[in-house]
Amino acid sequence: MKKITALLLLFLTLSSCERDDICDEGKLTTPRLVIDFKDLINPESPKNVFGFRAEDADDTTHYLDDYNDITTNTVILPLKTNEDTTQFALYKDYNEMDDNGTPDDETDDIDLTNRDVITITYAREDIYVSRACGYKTIFKNVLITLEDDGDNWIQLIQSVNDNQSIEDETTTHFNILH
Repeated sequence: MKKITALLLLFLTLSSCERDDICDEGKLTTPRLVIDFKDLINPESPKNVFGFRAEDADDTTHYLDDYNDITTNTVILPLKTNEDTTQFALYKDYNEMDDNGTPDDETDDIDLTNRDVITITYAREDIYVSRACGYKTIFKNVLITLEDDGDNWIQLIQSVNDNQSIEDETTTHFNILH
């Protein structure tokens, strides 16, 4: 009898939930910025970045877990939902060292890491998703600028569309040519 009562209680509890009470994992929430890396000579071809690392430009102790010294031709970056700009430091050849022909002498090693800082600016718009999911932020008029440090590995940044907006993360928003 206890099992029947428990099952009946469980059924009543579940059947009283409305669709809006549960946030489906498949429901889109705030999208992230999708960037593809392309070949400068042949812009239609993907080009891997070796030793790639992405980190918050303001806090270099906080790197993005999925992007720490990897090889990739795509990066998906979260944008700040409480500010109109986000900065990232993007590295090529992270932690790559030239031993200068003396493998046993670390004092003359040369760090080949190349760090470029990008600034992403945008206008934010909060969109109601549902009672369970709350709001998501979409980003409009997105622009990316590159700090010129005299040794940039990033050569060109191209928006896929004019007046680029980020409403989902299923398509590329920008291409970085290197």
